Amino acid sequence: MNQDMRAPENHLARPVRNVSLQLSSTPRGARLARLLATEQLRTWGLPAHPAELIVGELAANAVTHGRVSGRDFRLLLYVVGDTLRIEVTDTRGDRLPCPQHSADDAESGRGLLLVEALADRWGVVPGPPPLKTVWAEVGSGQTG
Repeated sequence: MNQDMRAPENHLARPVRNVSLQLSSTPRGARLARLLATEQLRTWGLPAHPAELIVGELAANAVTHGRVSGRDFRLLLYVVGDTLRIEVTDTRGDRLPCPQHSADDAESGRGLLLVEALADRWGVVPGPPPLKTVWAEVGSGQTG
């Protein structure tokens, strides 16, 4: 009996990298999400742009539209192959995000349009009540 005893091929060219952070649903928590994500990307040797902007917008939305007093939001970053996935989970599953065109002089309301423009893909996944996760992916040319 002749068997091939070689180790199985590793189908992942690079290791899966991930970090998960639980942050307060406050403006400070949203700023911290962006800063910590930027530092994590630097540690992984990945460019911060456009991920830092996407994290900032999704975190700001979580604390503005997904906030429930006393409940945190979660930021999850992970890289598989050449794709960075950003996920922000909050506790307002009843409020689903929807990109809106704001008046030219409006000071807010364009966050999801920015995410839509910067990310390769994005979407929303309802979680077990009361959660929802808004995610965005940045692909090969932008993750180093």
